[in-house]
Amino acid sequence: MSSITLTNITKNYGSVQVIRDFSEKFNDHEFITLLGPSGCGKTTILRMIAGFERPTAGEIMIDDVVVSSAGNFVPPNLRNIGMVFQSYAVWPHMNVFDNVAYPLKMKHVPRPEITERVMNILEAVHLSPYVQRMPAELSGGQQQRVALGRALVSNPKVLLLDEPLSNLDAKLRESMRFEIKEVQGRFGITVVYVTHDQTEAMAMSDRVIVLDRGEVQQSDTPMNIYRRPENQFVADFVGKINFIGGVSSGGQVEFPGGQKMTYTGGKTGAVVVGVRPENITMRQDGGVLRGKILQQYYLGDVNDCRVDIGGEILRVIAPGNTYGKFSIGGEVWLDFDEYLVFDENH
Repeated sequence: MSSITLTNITKNYGSVQVIRDFSEKFNDHEFITLLGPSGCGKTTILRMIAGFERPTAGEIMIDDVVVSSAGNFVPPNLRNIGMVFQSYAVWPHMNVFDNVAYPLKMKHVPRPEITERVMNILEAVHLSPYVQRMPAELSGGQQQRVALGRALVSNPKVLLLDEPLSNLDAKLRESMRFEIKEVQGRFGITVVYVTHDQTEAMAMSDRVIVLDRGEVQQSDTPMNIYRRPENQFVADFVGKINFIGGVSSGGQVEFPGGQKMTYTGGKTGAVVVGVRPENITMRQDGGVLRGKILQQYYLGDVNDCRVDIGGEILRVIAPGNTYGKFSIGGEVWLDFDEYLVFDENH
């Protein structure tokens, strides 16, 4: 398959700069996710790779071929890229077979080869039993599989997916994540995936690139993005987290209200401690910080609590079987099993 190299990519719309000096290499067979809030530039990057947008400055290469630069621009139809959009974009007047076969018919591929390639793709995306169905007879997930099959049938070098699951319900979104990953493994294709859903990014990616206002905040494995975020934006965007301001000195961090915790890291002065709710252990028999339970929400598998530690309200996600063992208004102790410390303005 293929690698993609973007070098010093900038994109302006008039006086508005949406991408600033973006440089990354997406390796052969890699599943890359561009993650970030609406308006951060992730879809613009995808559209520049596809050729639907031209960078204001910078260079894009697919393998060793320059497809976009100051002096060269290869149009989308010559880049050998498959793309799946948020809207399924399935032809309503064509059955499943003809929808998937359409790109091959446009290339005048012989009919026997079309049949063989389409049937192989339909098997890969679990649509073999629905060959003659019309789109109106398919579920949302099945229509999205049709779009995926159509993108793959031409043997593209790269597969680009722009929030392809956002129109599906939660349960179907979860199952489709695994199906897309399975298809990627089966075809060994390089995938660039755009989403604002951090769960999708964590579940599917080899590498996640977190963007904010057109700039890369962190490019790393899902585990490092979650457990070792480089700044507060990444920590806050990916998962749930509590931030507590404090002052670090003498091997301790002191929080508002006077409570302290041991800290042997290198930061001193005003800091922000970040701790994820699932990394807080709540006890009745002593711990690092003392607090009072304000609320408890029983969610079956977890007990979702709010705890006041002297003016700071922490979210604590405890095991579901702790519900009823603690009382609202009662005193509890908290231990931080894993935490992060940021400079105050970082």
